[in-house]
Amino acid sequence: MKKILSLTGLCALASLAGCGPKNNTYVKKGEISQTINQDEEKKHYIETIGIGAADSTLTNSTQRKATSRDAAIVQAQYEMLSIIKGLELEGGITVQKAMETDSQIETNMKATIKGADIVKTEWTNDDGCVVTLRLNKKHLEEAGLKLKS
Repeated sequence: MKKILSLTGLCALASLAGCGPKNNTYVKKGEISQTINQDEEKKHYIETIGIGAADSTLTNSTQRKATSRDAAIVQAQYEMLSIIKGLELEGGITVQKAMETDSQIETNMKATIKGADIVKTEWTNDDGCVVTLRLNKKHLEEAGLKLKS
């Protein structure tokens, strides 16, 4: 439990994940697992995990859980943006390069990421939070990106 509180902000784990429902549990008996295995199939979805630490100055458990969840969501969104920026488009450039030349792409990506599905929220015994976000790659295409197959 001290491990979460000792984080100086947020830390995150991210990976591309497959389609279909998942039942991965990253918190067991109130503790974050020492090993987190994530599916590497990346054809249909991008999935990221954000870990948020509870604010130790808050005494109310509900407030602590709310703030750690918000922090975990922001971290997972940041990780998702990092992954998306590295994807290659049909023209042979990365999304990051396209964003540098077209501000509308950046705006669309941020909006698309904010619309990612929260597929799991787990709390630790010390009110830290692990959030799993999933984004269907179809949403990227709908936002104007033609990803390389």
